[in-house]
Amino acid sequence: MKRVTMAEVAAMANVSKSTVSQYINNRFEYMSEETKLRIENAIETLQYRPNYVAKSLKQKQTSTIGVIVANILHTFSTQVIRSIEDFCRESGFHVIVCNADDNPEAEKNYIDMLRAKQVDGLIVFPTGGNMELYESMVEEKYPLVFVDRIVKDVRVDTVLLDNERASELAVDHLISKGYRRIGMITTSLHRNITPRMERINGFKKSLNKHSLPVRESDYAGVEISDMKQTLQRMFAQSDPPEALIAGNDLTMMEILKFAKAANLAIPDQLALVGIDDVSFSEIYDPPLTTVRQPAFEIGKRAGELLLRQVKEGRQDEGRVYRFTPELIIRSST
Repeated sequence: MKRVTMAEVAAMANVSKSTVSQYINNRFEYMSEETKLRIENAIETLQYRPNYVAKSLKQKQTSTIGVIVANILHTFSTQVIRSIEDFCRESGFHVIVCNADDNPEAEKNYIDMLRAKQVDGLIVFPTGGNMELYESMVEEKYPLVFVDRIVKDVRVDTVLLDNERASELAVDHLISKGYRRIGMITTSLHRNITPRMERINGFKKSLNKHSLPVRESDYAGVEISDMKQTLQRMFAQSDPPEALIAGNDLTMMEILKFAKAANLAIPDQLALVGIDDVSFSEIYDPPLTTVRQPAFEIGKRAGELLLRQVKEGRQDEGRVYRFTPELIIRSST
């Protein structure tokens, strides 16, 4: 089947090829609505498809970025991805999303694959397991932004939550409700993943601030597969926690399953606060008190930072942009 050319579109719309090119690249500043409509009708009638490969070679850009998420199962991750995609689409960029599943080898393979496809830049939720690769991208000034996780000694703009403040909000709220024996559980602390470590640290600092003891038996960071057993040990104590903070949405699911199996009534026998405002928080019985991350604002900022690097060149700033959490009080406390 013969490929329709831009010249044929221009002839049908009675405009120049450069005007069609401006339309395709969303440059409408000096184009009337009538002209836009003629070009649109011509493209639809002829079923014209722009040659993006030729366009990329000419512009030395693909108008495509890659997003490598550590674990796409997190509600936060999917919300951030959606926000990045919305922002980039409005800016004329396409997005390729990859899930590294918290595996450094998978992350490296995706970085190599996306760069082979000549994406213009990367937004990465880093596993922290590819230091040499991160450093090599920084050295060559490749457009790169990290989300949710800080990689120490690597100068990359990073966007994330004020995680210690998130834990502080949860602890302060529980103490205001009269709870004194407060526990916390989150996913594995292996590789010192930033939000997990900072939330545990914030939990400890907040207890100290209120002159409450930090009992090692009342907090943990473990794999999801070990969470049921860890909760069983925690609540087999003679004086178990009266209230529990879930470090993220996946942890919240495990706690709710455990509470149901153990016949622990929420909040009468166990008060509960989750960091991450999971989608079912309002409709769960009882509705769940949560600390919300501004996921869409975080995603937009990451997109803004990356596209600025793509258009203006990468600068070795390595700034950290932190967003403020919000406590959403419901009936689980």
